[in-house]
Amino acid sequence: MAQLKITLKKSLIGRPKDQIATAQSLGLHKPGNTALQPDNVQTRGKVAKISHLIEVTEA
Repeated sequence: MAQLKITLKKSLIGRPKDQIATAQSLGLHKPGNTALQPDNVQTRGKVAKISHLIEVTEA
């Protein structure tokens, strides 16, 4: 199965609680954190919700 490499590029300070929760569910807690997640519908939905805060590449 394909993997997505997701990196948090911007701070979560001052963001709505739902965006913070989404980032934390992806395993991202502070800028610079990187997480590998499976490339599926659920992950793509989370990525779309916080796309302005992260950088996504195929792993």
